[in-house]
Amino acid sequence: MLGSEALVTTLLQVHELRKYFPVKKDFFGRGTAKVHAVDGVSFSIAAGETLGLVGESGCGKSTAGKTILRLIDPTSGTIEWCGRRIEALGRAAMHPVRRELQVVFQDPYSSLNPRLRARDIVAEPLRNYESLSEAQMREHVAFLFEKVGLRADQMVRYPHEFSGGQRQRLGIARALAVRPKLIICDEPVSALDVSVQAQVINLLVDLQAEFGVSYLFVAHDLAVVEHISHRVAVMYLGKIVELTDKRSLFRNPQHPYTEALLSAVPVPDPKAKRKRIILQGDVPSPVTPPPGCRFHTRCPYAEARCRAEEPAMKEVRPGHSVACHLR
Repeated sequence: MLGSEALVTTLLQVHELRKYFPVKKDFFGRGTAKVHAVDGVSFSIAAGETLGLVGESGCGKSTAGKTILRLIDPTSGTIEWCGRRIEALGRAAMHPVRRELQVVFQDPYSSLNPRLRARDIVAEPLRNYESLSEAQMREHVAFLFEKVGLRADQMVRYPHEFSGGQRQRLGIARALAVRPKLIICDEPVSALDVSVQAQVINLLVDLQAEFGVSYLFVAHDLAVVEHISHRVAVMYLGKIVELTDKRSLFRNPQHPYTEALLSAVPVPDPKAKRKRIILQGDVPSPVTPPPGCRFHTRCPYAEARCRAEEPAMKEVRPGHSVACHLR
């Protein structure tokens, strides 16, 4: 857990962030139906902190990350970076901000340019933001290779000459090149073997300790999130339903959806007994989300109020917030 001193500086503050995608248009080209990918999400990230963002596939985790990066524009809401609102900044104004906001993508195969050598992939951000000689550039790239566990003689290779884990290390080196304050990790280990996943997660933890970088760690694997995160936000159908530190979340979850997710996490002790919660039905369509609590169609504890009134996010204990009428 981060100490209180490390949590003083808030880097990112997201408030009521929304991103809708039109899927149907009328005769005049006006949208008549929208995918509510991200629908009123609020959270913050402090300096040196890792916030895990978890939920089922399609809940809006990756879209939230891409919207914060301004790879896609938000529909509404505010994104405050180091005290400055950036949700409406133009391309030129966003350029210096992008140095401080970097990303590691999910797919280590498609996220690297196959025509560039590894040294040029890592050096590309440096050429955008630094005025270094070629000798200085090579020295810094070699330094980054060492930090992520790659050898200097691998700098001349192309992406196809690396394994999946090595490619992801290459992506991490690229993100780290310009010393960002926050890296958004969009399911960075989901495409890797389990043994390699542990290596990459430990690498991210070590880099955070050395460079003080913060992470927004998007994932659906709760075991991975528990290992790397300081706090965890649980998303369901475009909304955050629970937000707290990882110890509170894993020991005392407050939202029924969180309880169901945790019941599916494998336990290393074969003798340990755990009540498996099987959710009934399918996830509702994000085009026509249900009224009231969005989880009520699958919640075993749903009441009449849950079907009619949307629950507000409330603090049930210091630092632990949940959106549920039953808490």
